[in-house]
Amino acid sequence: MRPAPIAFLGLSLWLTLAFAATLRPPMTIYWQLGGVLFLLLALIDAWRVWRFPTIQIQRQVPGSLPLGVWSEVILRLHNPTKVPRLIEVFDDYPVTCDLQGQPQRLTLPTKAGIETRYRIRPQQRGATQFGGVHFLHYSPWRFWKHYRFIKIETPIRVYPNFAAMTKYALLAAENRLGQLGIRKLQRRGEGLEFHQLREYRAGDVLRQIDWNATARHKNLISKEYQDERDQQIIFLIDCGRRMLAQDGPLSHFDHTLNAILLLSYVALRQGDALGLMTFSGEKRWLAPRKSMNTINRVLNTVYDLQPTTHASDYLNAATQLMQRLKKRALVVFISNLRDEDSDELLPALQLLRKKHLVLLASLQERILNEVLEQPVENFEDALRHSATLNYINSRQQTHEQLKNHGIIYLDTEPEQLPVMMVNRYLEIKRSGRL
Repeated sequence: MRPAPIAFLGLSLWLTLAFAATLRPPMTIYWQLGGVLFLLLALIDAWRVWRFPTIQIQRQVPGSLPLGVWSEVILRLHNPTKVPRLIEVFDDYPVTCDLQGQPQRLTLPTKAGIETRYRIRPQQRGATQFGGVHFLHYSPWRFWKHYRFIKIETPIRVYPNFAAMTKYALLAAENRLGQLGIRKLQRRGEGLEFHQLREYRAGDVLRQIDWNATARHKNLISKEYQDERDQQIIFLIDCGRRMLAQDGPLSHFDHTLNAILLLSYVALRQGDALGLMTFSGEKRWLAPRKSMNTINRVLNTVYDLQPTTHASDYLNAATQLMQRLKKRALVVFISNLRDEDSDELLPALQLLRKKHLVLLASLQERILNEVLEQPVENFEDALRHSATLNYINSRQQTHEQLKNHGIIYLDTEPEQLPVMMVNRYLEIKRSGRL
């Protein structure tokens, strides 16, 4: 129980009367009566708010939330009494979330309920929960605020951002993938797997024509092909200390998981099997599967996975994957590389290339390009610019060395990784290299 503003106002008036009584003794009786009246009203008001029954409350929030995306939480409050209730409410949200719209001051009508909303934005993946709801009940005459806490535990899971995957599905249905930056290349009749026969169209090459079908129908008939299906895509995910790098609200590791979700959805839609393996941290293995339910398996496998301070052991990871994976696959190797990593990385990539096609995706720090874009105004700026340029050149030399060994390579800022990986995957599918 704590005083409300009206209580302080009444106390101020009573003290004013006390001061006036010192100047004019006849006013002492008013000061005494005012004090008794104020105390009596305050005690009655305190007793009334103390006897108030507890407000009934329900919380509605999705059990699965995407990382870094604003999500809505709904509180439903019901007043069981016959008098309106003025309250202040604060929901005990997970501390790993950003918050908008709390605390709130509400008036609950008699024998009725209202609905209020606020938003949270998770900043850390994993399992967490809401603890309860904090209330400050104002007394009927507004002398007091009575604190109460209602324990309502609501567990939630924070997953990598699957919002991009949902957006992809919507735009794909409307044939508007260009809005995401995804290049949907279509090359008529030049796929790898026979799809169907159809009438000849202007622009079809001669090798597409099925002469036997043409003779039967007495009309030109072309063969139509599609990209091969039933192939395997395996993500090899570095959980070492390099993935702790962070340019903005999300770490490089979080951006990696977001990219994996988007490419997983695209690959499964293409009819390919999908799996993953982690290394240099908590080891997790998901064997390749084809059904769209694999998306949920991927989400539940990585949602609470965190990078560690361990050094990345590339060769050991490649050896373990070769032992697990017998069928040829596209291995999407994701890490945050430095130029000094080439001596350790190259043997691992060469081992994988004996059986598999390797796509190496490396995340570059956004600060590198920001430094180069800044004007050089003094000697320190010149040193910083020169050192950054030298580092980028060394990194580029490492990239060229990997390309010369037949490694498909991506070097991109974290925010661009999802779209870049999808585009490269689609290029590989259409090239027939897998």
